[in-house]
Amino acid sequence: MENASLRLLLLWHRMLQVLEEPEGFSTAELLGNAALAIVALVAIWGALRAVGINVIRDIQTAIENALR
Repeated sequence: MENASLRLLLLWHRMLQVLEEPEGFSTAELLGNAALAIVALVAIWGALRAVGINVIRDIQTAIENALR
């Protein structure tokens, strides 16, 4: 998790640097940032899916127990 946090921090820092430059983003930088965002979303989706299944089961069990 620390590695992901560090990468996100470095990406944020780079984006701020680019925004300060007068020429702004190049097409390659935009595509690179989009690719990183997609990778991050897929990783988050995978983690939530793995954890979410347990949460849904716990909620379902709690509802079933409350109805008994």
